[in-house]
Amino acid sequence: MNHSELLIGGLLVAIAGLGAFARRLSIPYPIVLVVGGVVFGFIPGVPTVKLDPNVVLVVFLPILVYSAAFFANLGDIKSNLRGITLSSVGLVLVTMAVVAVVAHGLIGIPWAAAFALGAVISPTDPLAAGVIMRGLDVPRRLVSAVEGEGLFNDATALVAYRVAVAAVVAGSFSLGQATLALIADAAGGIAIGLAVGWIIAEVRKRTPDPQISVTISLVSGYAAFVPANALGASGVLAAVTTGIYMGIRGPSIIPARVRLQGFFTWDILDFIINSALFVLVGLQLRGIVRSLSGYQTSQLIGWALAICGVTVLIRMVWFFTVPYLIRALDRRVSQRERRVGPGPRLVIGWSGMRGAVSLAAALALPLTVNGGGPFPDRNLILFLTFAVIFATLVVQGLSLPMLIRRLHISDESAAQTEELKARLVATKAALAQIDALAAEEWTREDTIERMRAAYQFRKRRLAARAGKIEDDGYEDRSLQYQQALQAVLAAQRDALVELRGEGTISNETMNRVIQELDLEESRLEI
Repeated sequence: MNHSELLIGGLLVAIAGLGAFARRLSIPYPIVLVVGGVVFGFIPGVPTVKLDPNVVLVVFLPILVYSAAFFANLGDIKSNLRGITLSSVGLVLVTMAVVAVVAHGLIGIPWAAAFALGAVISPTDPLAAGVIMRGLDVPRRLVSAVEGEGLFNDATALVAYRVAVAAVVAGSFSLGQATLALIADAAGGIAIGLAVGWIIAEVRKRTPDPQISVTISLVSGYAAFVPANALGASGVLAAVTTGIYMGIRGPSIIPARVRLQGFFTWDILDFIINSALFVLVGLQLRGIVRSLSGYQTSQLIGWALAICGVTVLIRMVWFFTVPYLIRALDRRVSQRERRVGPGPRLVIGWSGMRGAVSLAAALALPLTVNGGGPFPDRNLILFLTFAVIFATLVVQGLSLPMLIRRLHISDESAAQTEELKARLVATKAALAQIDALAAEEWTREDTIERMRAAYQFRKRRLAARAGKIEDDGYEDRSLQYQQALQAVLAAQRDALVELRGEGTISNETMNRVIQELDLEESRLEI
Protein backbone atom coordinates (compact mmCIF):
# COMPACT_ATOMS: atom_id res chain seq x y z
CA MET A 1 0.00 0.00 0.00
CA ASN A 2 1.51 3.35 -1.03
CA HIS A 3 1.29 6.72 0.69
CA SER A 4 -1.69 7.88 -1.40
CA GLU A 5 -3.82 4.93 -0.31
CA LEU A 6 -2.79 5.45 3.31
CA LEU A 7 -3.64 9.15 3.06
CA ILE A 8 -7.10 8.54 1.56
CA GLY A 9 -7.94 5.86 4.11
CA GLY A 10 -6.61 7.92 7.00
CA LEU A 11 -8.42 11.01 5.78
CA LEU A 12 -11.78 9.23 5.72
CA VAL A 13 -11.22 7.77 9.18
CA ALA A 14 -10.13 11.18 10.50
CA ILE A 15 -13.21 12.88 9.06
CA ALA A 16 -15.58 10.38 10.66
CA GLY A 17 -13.75 10.21 13.99
CA LEU A 18 -13.05 13.92 14.41
CA GLY A 19 -16.53 14.82 13.19
CA ALA A 20 -18.10 12.58 15.84
CA PHE A 21 -15.71 13.98 18.46
CA ALA A 22 -16.68 17.54 17.51
CA ARG A 23 -20.38 16.72 17.81
CA ARG A 24 -19.83 15.13 21.21
CA LEU A 25 -18.00 18.24 22.46
CA SER A 26 -20.52 20.58 20.76
CA ILE A 27 -17.67 22.29 18.90
CA PRO A 28 -17.95 23.27 15.21
CA TYR A 29 -16.33 20.47 13.24
CA PRO A 30 -13.96 22.69 11.16
CA ILE A 31 -12.11 23.69 14.36
CA VAL A 32 -11.66 20.10 15.54
CA LEU A 33 -10.63 18.96 12.05
CA VAL A 34 -7.92 21.61 11.67
CA VAL A 35 -6.50 20.91 15.13
CA GLY A 36 -6.71 17.17 14.48
CA GLY A 37 -4.88 17.61 11.17
CA VAL A 38 -2.07 19.49 12.94
CA VAL A 39 -1.75 16.72 15.55
CA PHE A 40 -1.78 13.96 12.94
CA GLY A 41 0.81 15.81 10.85
CA PHE A 42 3.40 15.65 13.65
CA ILE A 43 2.87 11.95 14.46
CA PRO A 44 6.12 10.07 13.63
CA GLY A 45 5.79 8.00 10.48
CA VAL A 46 2.90 9.93 8.99
CA PRO A 47 3.86 10.83 5.40
CA THR A 48 4.30 14.51 4.58
CA VAL A 49 1.21 15.87 2.85
CA LYS A 50 1.52 18.49 0.12
CA LEU A 51 -1.81 20.03 -0.82
CA ASP A 52 -1.86 20.86 -4.52
CA PRO A 53 -3.46 24.33 -4.74
CA ASN A 54 -5.15 23.39 -8.01
CA VAL A 55 -7.06 20.69 -6.15
CA VAL A 56 -8.72 23.41 -4.05
CA LEU A 57 -8.95 26.22 -6.56
CA VAL A 58 -10.17 24.07 -9.45
CA VAL A 59 -11.59 20.86 -7.96
CA PHE A 60 -13.04 21.85 -4.56
CA LEU A 61 -13.77 25.57 -4.79
CA PRO A 62 -16.35 25.54 -7.66
CA ILE A 63 -18.55 22.94 -6.04
CA LEU A 64 -18.38 24.64 -2.63
CA VAL A 65 -19.28 28.13 -3.84
CA TYR A 66 -22.01 26.79 -6.14
CA SER A 67 -23.61 24.92 -3.24
CA ALA A 68 -23.39 27.93 -0.94
CA ALA A 69 -24.97 30.17 -3.58
CA PHE A 70 -27.75 27.71 -4.40
CA PHE A 71 -28.88 27.44 -0.77
CA ALA A 72 -28.22 31.10 0.15
CA ASN A 73 -30.99 33.27 1.63
CA LEU A 74 -31.34 35.52 -1.40
CA GLY A 75 -33.91 37.80 0.19
CA ASP A 76 -31.56 38.62 3.07
CA ILE A 77 -28.63 39.13 0.70
CA LYS A 78 -30.71 41.46 -1.48
CA SER A 79 -31.90 43.53 1.48
CA ASN A 80 -28.33 43.85 2.77
CA LEU A 81 -26.63 44.01 -0.63
CA ARG A 82 -24.88 47.30 0.05
CA GLY A 83 -23.32 46.11 3.29
CA ILE A 84 -22.29 42.77 1.79
CA THR A 85 -20.78 44.51 -1.24
CA LEU A 86 -18.80 46.89 0.96
CA SER A 87 -17.50 43.99 3.05
CA SER A 88 -16.71 41.66 0.15
CA VAL A 89 -14.95 44.37 -1.88
CA GLY A 90 -14.00 47.30 0.35
CA LEU A 91 -13.01 45.33 3.45
CA VAL A 92 -11.01 42.83 1.35
CA LEU A 93 -9.00 45.60 -0.32
CA VAL A 94 -8.47 47.52 2.94
CA THR A 95 -7.32 44.33 4.70
CA MET A 96 -4.94 43.57 1.85
CA ALA A 97 -3.44 47.07 1.98
CA VAL A 98 -3.02 47.29 5.77
CA VAL A 99 -1.56 43.78 6.04
CA ALA A 100 0.86 44.66 3.25
CA VAL A 101 2.00 47.77 5.13
CA VAL A 102 2.59 45.79 8.33
CA ALA A 103 4.30 42.91 6.50
CA HIS A 104 6.63 45.30 4.68
CA GLY A 105 7.34 47.66 7.58
CA LEU A 106 7.65 45.12 10.39
CA ILE A 107 8.86 41.95 8.68
CA GLY A 108 10.59 43.41 5.63
CA ILE A 109 8.68 41.50 2.96
CA PRO A 110 8.97 43.31 -0.41
CA TRP A 111 5.96 45.45 -1.33
CA ALA A 112 4.50 43.30 -4.11
CA ALA A 113 4.92 40.09 -2.10
CA ALA A 114 3.42 41.84 0.95
CA PHE A 115 0.35 42.74 -1.10
CA ALA A 116 0.13 39.09 -2.21
CA LEU A 117 0.12 38.08 1.48
CA GLY A 118 -2.64 40.61 2.17
CA ALA A 119 -4.73 39.26 -0.72
CA VAL A 120 -4.23 35.69 0.47
CA ILE A 121 -5.55 36.25 4.01
CA SER A 122 -8.24 38.85 3.22
CA PRO A 123 -11.18 36.53 2.29
CA THR A 124 -13.20 34.94 5.09
CA ASP A 125 -14.51 31.38 5.28
CA PRO A 126 -18.02 31.52 6.80
CA LEU A 127 -18.46 27.78 7.35
CA ALA A 128 -17.46 27.57 11.01
CA ALA A 129 -19.20 30.83 11.87
CA GLY A 130 -22.37 29.70 10.09
CA VAL A 131 -22.41 26.39 11.97
CA ILE A 132 -22.04 28.20 15.30
CA MET A 133 -24.64 30.86 14.53
CA ARG A 134 -27.28 28.45 13.32
CA GLY A 135 -26.75 26.22 16.33
CA LEU A 136 -27.35 29.16 18.67
CA ASP A 137 -30.39 30.52 16.77
CA VAL A 138 -28.70 33.78 15.81
CA PRO A 139 -31.11 35.95 13.76
CA ARG A 140 -31.08 34.80 10.17
CA ARG A 141 -30.19 38.27 8.90
CA LEU A 142 -26.82 38.17 10.69
CA VAL A 143 -26.09 34.64 9.46
CA SER A 144 -26.91 35.68 5.91
CA ALA A 145 -24.64 38.73 6.23
CA VAL A 146 -21.66 36.57 7.23
CA GLU A 147 -22.37 33.88 4.64
CA GLY A 148 -23.12 36.42 1.90
CA GLU A 149 -19.82 38.17 2.54
CA GLY A 150 -17.94 34.87 2.40
CA LEU A 151 -19.75 34.00 -0.81
CA PHE A 152 -18.51 37.04 -2.74
CA ASN A 153 -15.23 38.08 -1.13
CA ASP A 154 -13.31 35.10 -2.57
CA ALA A 155 -13.72 36.63 -6.03
CA THR A 156 -12.33 40.02 -4.98
CA ALA A 157 -9.45 38.47 -3.07
CA LEU A 158 -8.44 36.05 -5.84
CA VAL A 159 -8.48 38.78 -8.50
CA ALA A 160 -6.38 41.05 -6.26
CA TYR A 161 -4.11 38.09 -5.53
CA ARG A 162 -3.59 37.44 -9.22
CA VAL A 163 -2.65 41.08 -9.81
CA ALA A 164 -0.21 41.11 -6.87
CA VAL A 165 1.48 37.86 -7.93
CA ALA A 166 1.83 39.14 -11.49
CA ALA A 167 3.51 42.26 -10.10
CA VAL A 168 5.98 40.13 -8.13
CA VAL A 169 6.79 37.90 -11.08
CA ALA A 170 7.06 40.72 -13.64
CA GLY A 171 8.55 43.28 -11.28
CA SER A 172 6.06 46.03 -12.23
CA PHE A 173 2.59 47.22 -11.18
CA SER A 174 -0.08 49.52 -12.63
CA LEU A 175 -2.99 50.67 -10.46
CA GLY A 176 -5.10 51.56 -13.50
CA GLN A 177 -4.59 48.17 -15.11
CA ALA A 178 -5.32 46.44 -11.79
CA THR A 179 -8.61 48.34 -11.39
CA LEU A 180 -9.70 47.58 -14.95
CA ALA A 181 -8.78 43.91 -14.43
CA LEU A 182 -10.90 43.75 -11.28
CA ILE A 183 -13.96 45.23 -13.04
CA ALA A 184 -13.53 43.15 -16.20
CA ASP A 185 -13.05 39.91 -14.28
CA ALA A 186 -16.17 40.53 -12.18
CA ALA A 187 -18.36 41.52 -15.16
CA GLY A 188 -17.14 38.60 -17.24
CA GLY A 189 -17.68 36.11 -14.42
CA ILE A 190 -21.26 37.27 -13.83
CA ALA A 191 -22.09 37.19 -17.54
CA ILE A 192 -20.69 33.68 -18.01
CA GLY A 193 -22.46 32.51 -14.85
CA LEU A 194 -25.83 33.76 -16.09
CA ALA A 195 -25.36 32.12 -19.49
CA VAL A 196 -24.32 28.78 -17.99
CA GLY A 197 -27.15 28.95 -15.42
CA TRP A 198 -29.75 29.46 -18.16
CA ILE A 199 -28.39 26.51 -20.17
CA ILE A 200 -28.33 24.22 -17.12
CA ALA A 201 -31.87 25.22 -16.13
CA GLU A 202 -33.17 24.43 -19.62
CA VAL A 203 -31.40 21.05 -19.60
CA ARG A 204 -32.58 20.07 -16.11
CA LYS A 205 -36.15 21.15 -16.92
CA ARG A 206 -36.14 18.46 -19.61
CA THR A 207 -34.34 15.81 -17.52
CA PRO A 208 -36.76 13.86 -15.29
CA ASP A 209 -34.26 11.11 -14.41
CA PRO A 210 -33.05 11.76 -10.80
CA GLN A 211 -29.55 10.33 -11.26
CA ILE A 212 -28.80 12.35 -14.39
CA SER A 213 -30.33 15.54 -13.00
CA VAL A 214 -28.46 15.34 -9.70
CA THR A 215 -25.24 14.57 -11.58
CA ILE A 216 -25.76 17.71 -13.66
CA SER A 217 -26.19 19.70 -10.44
CA LEU A 218 -22.87 18.34 -9.15
CA VAL A 219 -20.98 19.59 -12.23
CA SER A 220 -22.83 22.91 -12.54
CA GLY A 221 -20.21 24.81 -10.57
CA TYR A 222 -17.44 23.49 -12.82
CA ALA A 223 -19.48 24.28 -15.96
CA ALA A 224 -19.34 27.94 -14.94
CA PHE A 225 -15.94 28.09 -13.24
CA VAL A 226 -13.78 26.39 -15.89
CA PRO A 227 -14.74 28.48 -18.96
CA ALA A 228 -14.69 31.72 -16.95
CA ASN A 229 -11.24 30.90 -15.59
CA ALA A 230 -9.99 29.95 -19.06
CA LEU A 231 -11.19 33.28 -20.47
CA GLY A 232 -9.51 35.26 -17.70
CA ALA A 233 -12.77 36.14 -15.90
CA SER A 234 -13.65 35.41 -12.28
CA GLY A 235 -14.45 31.71 -12.04
CA VAL A 236 -15.68 32.15 -8.46
CA LEU A 237 -18.25 34.80 -9.44
CA ALA A 238 -19.32 32.66 -12.40
CA ALA A 239 -19.99 29.67 -10.14
CA VAL A 240 -21.74 31.87 -7.57
CA THR A 241 -23.95 33.46 -10.24
CA THR A 242 -24.92 30.06 -11.64
CA GLY A 243 -25.74 28.82 -8.14
CA ILE A 244 -27.93 31.85 -7.42
CA TYR A 245 -29.69 31.50 -10.79
CA MET A 246 -30.46 27.82 -10.19
CA GLY A 247 -31.52 28.56 -6.61
CA ILE A 248 -34.15 30.92 -8.01
CA ARG A 249 -35.41 28.72 -10.87
CA GLY A 250 -34.80 25.29 -9.35
CA PRO A 251 -37.95 24.90 -7.22
CA SER A 252 -40.23 25.53 -10.21
CA ILE A 253 -38.48 23.30 -12.78
CA ILE A 254 -37.01 20.38 -10.78
CA PRO A 255 -39.39 17.48 -9.93
CA ALA A 256 -40.00 16.71 -6.25
CA ARG A 257 -38.24 13.32 -6.29
CA VAL A 258 -35.16 14.77 -7.97
CA ARG A 259 -35.13 17.70 -5.57
CA LEU A 260 -35.32 15.40 -2.54
CA GLN A 261 -32.45 13.21 -3.72
CA GLY A 262 -30.43 16.30 -4.56
CA PHE A 263 -30.82 17.70 -1.03
CA PHE A 264 -29.57 14.46 0.51
CA THR A 265 -26.65 14.22 -1.93
CA TRP A 266 -25.51 17.81 -1.40
CA ASP A 267 -25.81 17.55 2.38
CA ILE A 268 -23.35 14.65 2.54
CA LEU A 269 -21.07 16.00 -0.20
CA ASP A 270 -20.73 19.40 1.48
CA PHE A 271 -19.71 17.77 4.74
CA ILE A 272 -17.15 15.43 3.15
CA ILE A 273 -15.51 18.11 0.99
CA ASN A 274 -15.32 20.72 3.74
CA SER A 275 -14.08 18.16 6.25
CA ALA A 276 -11.37 16.88 3.92
CA LEU A 277 -10.18 20.42 3.24
CA PHE A 278 -9.91 21.39 6.90
CA VAL A 279 -8.00 18.20 7.78
CA LEU A 280 -5.65 18.80 4.85
CA VAL A 281 -5.11 22.39 6.01
CA GLY A 282 -3.99 21.12 9.41
CA LEU A 283 -1.67 18.55 7.84
CA GLN A 284 0.26 21.29 6.02
CA LEU A 285 1.87 22.73 9.17
CA ARG A 286 4.74 20.24 9.50
CA GLY A 287 5.99 20.91 5.99
CA ILE A 288 5.62 24.67 6.43
CA VAL A 289 7.56 24.67 9.73
CA ARG A 290 10.39 22.61 8.24
CA SER A 291 10.86 25.18 5.48
CA LEU A 292 11.54 27.95 8.04
CA SER A 293 14.57 26.51 9.79
CA GLY A 294 16.54 29.71 9.16
CA TYR A 295 14.27 31.84 11.36
CA GLN A 296 14.19 32.09 15.15
CA THR A 297 11.07 30.65 16.77
CA SER A 298 10.39 33.77 18.85
CA GLN A 299 10.71 35.91 15.75
CA LEU A 300 8.20 33.80 13.83
CA ILE A 301 5.73 33.81 16.73
CA GLY A 302 5.98 37.59 17.03
CA TRP A 303 5.37 38.13 13.32
CA ALA A 304 2.45 35.67 13.34
CA LEU A 305 0.83 37.46 16.28
CA ALA A 306 1.27 40.82 14.57
CA ILE A 307 -0.33 39.69 11.29
CA CYS A 308 -3.15 37.85 13.10
CA GLY A 309 -3.80 40.84 15.33
CA VAL A 310 -3.93 43.39 12.53
CA THR A 311 -6.18 41.08 10.45
CA VAL A 312 -8.73 40.82 13.26
CA LEU A 313 -8.38 44.50 14.23
CA ILE A 314 -9.05 45.77 10.71
CA ARG A 315 -12.29 43.83 10.57
CA MET A 316 -13.46 45.08 13.95
CA VAL A 317 -12.61 48.69 13.10
CA TRP A 318 -14.42 48.36 9.77
CA PHE A 319 -17.69 47.21 11.34
CA PHE A 320 -17.56 49.97 13.95
CA THR A 321 -16.81 52.81 11.54
CA VAL A 322 -18.26 52.14 8.07
CA PRO A 323 -21.87 51.58 9.31
CA TYR A 324 -21.78 55.00 11.01
CA LEU A 325 -20.52 56.61 7.81
CA ILE A 326 -23.39 55.02 5.90
CA ARG A 327 -25.87 56.27 8.50
CA ALA A 328 -24.54 59.79 8.14
CA LEU A 329 -24.88 59.69 4.35
CA ASP A 330 -28.14 57.75 4.02
CA ARG A 331 -30.91 58.62 6.47
CA ARG A 332 -33.83 57.08 4.58
CA VAL A 333 -36.47 55.31 6.66
CA SER A 334 -35.87 52.04 4.80
CA GLN A 335 -32.19 52.19 5.72
CA ARG A 336 -32.87 53.04 9.36
CA GLU A 337 -35.00 49.92 9.66
CA ARG A 338 -32.03 47.76 8.60
CA ARG A 339 -29.65 49.10 11.21
CA VAL A 340 -28.28 46.81 13.91
CA GLY A 341 -26.73 47.67 17.25
CA PRO A 342 -23.14 47.28 18.40
CA GLY A 343 -23.75 43.74 19.73
CA PRO A 344 -24.69 42.19 16.37
CA ARG A 345 -21.88 44.13 14.65
CA LEU A 346 -19.42 42.75 17.19
CA VAL A 347 -20.61 39.21 16.42
CA ILE A 348 -20.26 39.77 12.66
CA GLY A 349 -16.81 41.28 13.14
CA TRP A 350 -15.66 38.38 15.32
CA SER A 351 -16.92 35.88 12.72
CA GLY A 352 -14.18 36.66 10.22
CA MET A 353 -12.45 33.28 10.22
CA ARG A 354 -10.11 32.22 7.44
CA GLY A 355 -10.06 28.83 5.74
CA ALA A 356 -8.84 26.56 2.98
CA VAL A 357 -9.09 29.10 0.15
CA SER A 358 -6.46 31.29 1.82
CA LEU A 359 -4.07 28.38 2.23
CA ALA A 360 -4.64 27.19 -1.34
CA ALA A 361 -3.88 30.67 -2.66
CA ALA A 362 -0.67 30.79 -0.60
CA LEU A 363 0.39 27.36 -1.86
CA ALA A 364 -0.29 28.51 -5.44
CA LEU A 365 2.39 31.20 -5.21
CA PRO A 366 4.97 30.53 -7.95
CA LEU A 367 8.37 29.23 -6.90
CA THR A 368 10.30 31.64 -9.13
CA VAL A 369 9.95 35.07 -10.75
CA ASN A 370 11.01 36.29 -14.18
CA GLY A 371 14.75 35.80 -14.47
CA GLY A 372 14.77 32.58 -12.44
CA GLY A 373 15.06 34.07 -8.95
CA PRO A 374 12.99 32.66 -6.05
CA PHE A 375 9.63 34.18 -5.14
CA PRO A 376 10.41 36.56 -2.25
CA ASP A 377 9.65 35.12 1.23
CA ARG A 378 7.34 32.45 -0.16
CA ASN A 379 7.79 30.05 2.79
CA LEU A 380 7.27 32.88 5.27
CA ILE A 381 4.03 33.89 3.53
CA LEU A 382 2.86 30.27 3.81
CA PHE A 383 3.60 30.22 7.54
CA LEU A 384 1.87 33.54 8.22
CA THR A 385 -1.17 32.41 6.23
CA PHE A 386 -1.46 29.21 8.25
CA ALA A 387 -1.04 31.18 11.48
CA VAL A 388 -3.97 33.43 10.57
CA ILE A 389 -6.15 30.46 9.58
CA PHE A 390 -5.34 28.55 12.75
CA ALA A 391 -5.72 31.53 15.11
CA THR A 392 -9.00 32.78 13.66
CA LEU A 393 -10.56 29.33 13.47
CA VAL A 394 -9.53 28.15 16.92
CA VAL A 395 -9.54 31.36 18.99
CA GLN A 396 -12.49 33.11 17.36
CA GLY A 397 -14.36 29.89 16.66
CA LEU A 398 -14.20 28.69 20.27
CA SER A 399 -15.03 32.08 21.76
CA LEU A 400 -17.84 33.04 19.34
CA PRO A 401 -20.53 30.96 21.14
CA MET A 402 -19.68 32.62 24.46
CA LEU A 403 -19.84 36.05 22.81
CA ILE A 404 -23.24 35.30 21.26
CA ARG A 405 -24.65 34.11 24.59
CA ARG A 406 -23.15 37.02 26.53
CA LEU A 407 -24.68 39.54 24.13
CA HIS A 408 -28.04 37.69 24.01
CA ILE A 409 -28.09 37.69 20.22
CA SER A 410 -30.10 34.46 19.88
CA ASP A 411 -33.67 34.70 18.56
CA GLU A 412 -35.16 31.22 18.41
CA SER A 413 -38.74 32.48 18.30
CA ALA A 414 -38.19 34.39 15.04
CA ALA A 415 -37.14 31.25 13.14
CA GLN A 416 -40.03 29.26 14.61
CA THR A 417 -42.53 32.00 13.74
CA GLU A 418 -41.28 32.17 10.15
CA GLU A 419 -41.53 28.40 9.72
CA LEU A 420 -44.99 28.34 11.29
CA LYS A 421 -46.16 31.05 8.90
CA ALA A 422 -44.81 29.07 5.93
CA ARG A 423 -46.64 25.91 7.02
CA LEU A 424 -49.89 27.79 7.62
CA VAL A 425 -49.83 29.55 4.23
CA ALA A 426 -49.03 26.24 2.48
CA THR A 427 -51.95 24.55 4.27
CA LYS A 428 -54.35 27.33 3.22
CA ALA A 429 -53.15 26.93 -0.38
CA ALA A 430 -53.84 23.18 -0.13
CA LEU A 431 -57.41 23.78 1.10
CA ALA A 432 -58.04 26.25 -1.71
CA GLN A 433 -56.82 23.70 -4.26
CA ILE A 434 -59.01 20.99 -2.70
CA ASP A 435 -62.06 23.25 -3.05
CA ALA A 436 -61.14 23.78 -6.71
CA LEU A 437 -60.76 20.03 -7.25
CA ALA A 438 -64.17 19.39 -5.71
CA ALA A 439 -65.76 21.06 -8.75
CA GLU A 440 -64.00 18.72 -11.18
CA GLU A 441 -65.95 15.81 -12.63
CA TRP A 442 -63.17 13.27 -12.21
CA THR A 443 -62.82 13.68 -8.41
CA ARG A 444 -64.78 11.57 -5.89
CA GLU A 445 -66.67 13.22 -3.05
CA ASP A 446 -65.36 10.85 -0.36
CA THR A 447 -61.76 11.46 -1.50
CA ILE A 448 -62.21 15.23 -1.37
CA GLU A 449 -63.81 15.11 2.08
CA ARG A 450 -61.02 12.90 3.44
CA MET A 451 -58.37 15.28 2.14
CA ARG A 452 -60.27 18.35 3.32
CA ALA A 453 -60.67 16.95 6.84
CA ALA A 454 -56.95 16.23 7.14
CA TYR A 455 -55.91 19.69 5.99
CA GLN A 456 -58.56 21.49 8.03
CA PHE A 457 -57.28 19.76 11.15
CA ARG A 458 -53.74 20.77 10.21
CA LYS A 459 -54.86 24.36 9.67
CA ARG A 460 -56.56 24.51 13.09
CA ARG A 461 -53.52 23.02 14.79
CA LEU A 462 -51.14 25.52 13.18
CA ALA A 463 -53.51 28.41 13.92
CA ALA A 464 -53.68 27.33 17.57
CA ARG A 465 -49.90 27.15 17.71
CA ALA A 466 -49.74 30.68 16.29
CA GLY A 467 -52.19 31.87 18.95
CA LYS A 468 -54.92 32.74 16.45
CA ILE A 469 -57.48 30.32 17.92
CA GLU A 470 -57.83 28.45 21.22
CA ASP A 471 -55.95 25.16 21.43
CA ASP A 472 -58.56 22.41 21.76
CA GLY A 473 -56.00 19.65 22.19
CA TYR A 474 -54.81 19.79 18.58
CA GLU A 475 -51.13 19.37 19.46
CA ASP A 476 -51.75 16.35 21.72
CA ARG A 477 -53.94 14.64 19.15
CA SER A 478 -51.41 15.33 16.40
CA LEU A 479 -48.56 13.96 18.50
CA GLN A 480 -50.52 10.79 19.29
CA TYR A 481 -51.33 10.30 15.62
CA GLN A 482 -47.71 10.76 14.56
CA GLN A 483 -46.46 8.36 17.22
CA ALA A 484 -49.01 5.78 16.09
CA LEU A 485 -48.00 6.28 12.46
CA GLN A 486 -44.33 5.82 13.40
CA ALA A 487 -45.18 2.49 15.00
CA VAL A 488 -47.14 1.41 11.90
CA LEU A 489 -44.26 2.38 9.59
CA ALA A 490 -41.77 0.51 11.81
CA ALA A 491 -43.95 -2.61 11.64
CA GLN A 492 -43.95 -2.41 7.84
CA ARG A 493 -40.16 -2.14 7.76
CA ASP A 494 -39.80 -5.14 10.06
CA ALA A 495 -42.11 -7.16 7.79
CA LEU A 496 -40.08 -6.21 4.73
CA VAL A 497 -36.80 -7.17 6.40
CA GLU A 498 -38.32 -10.52 7.35
CA LEU A 499 -39.46 -11.13 3.76
CA ARG A 500 -35.96 -10.32 2.52
CA GLY A 501 -34.49 -12.72 5.08
CA GLU A 502 -36.81 -15.49 3.89
CA GLY A 503 -35.79 -14.86 0.29
CA THR A 504 -39.35 -13.94 -0.75
CA ILE A 505 -38.29 -10.51 -2.02
CA SER A 506 -34.97 -9.17 -3.23
CA ASN A 507 -32.81 -6.66 -1.40
CA GLU A 508 -33.51 -4.16 -4.19
CA THR A 509 -37.28 -4.43 -3.74
CA MET A 510 -36.99 -4.14 0.03
CA ASN A 511 -34.88 -0.99 -0.17
CA ARG A 512 -37.20 0.65 -2.72
CA VAL A 513 -40.30 0.12 -0.56
CA ILE A 514 -38.45 1.10 2.65
CA GLN A 515 -37.37 4.34 0.96
CA GLU A 516 -41.03 5.17 0.34
CA LEU A 517 -41.83 4.46 4.00
CA ASP A 518 -38.89 6.62 5.09
CA LEU A 519 -40.12 9.50 2.94
CA GLU A 520 -43.54 9.19 4.54
CA GLU A 521 -41.97 9.28 8.01
CA SER A 522 -39.82 12.29 7.07
CA ARG A 523 -43.04 14.32 6.73
CA LEU A 524 -43.78 13.87 10.44
CA GLU A 525 -43.00 16.83 12.70
CA ILE A 526 -41.98 14.85 15.80
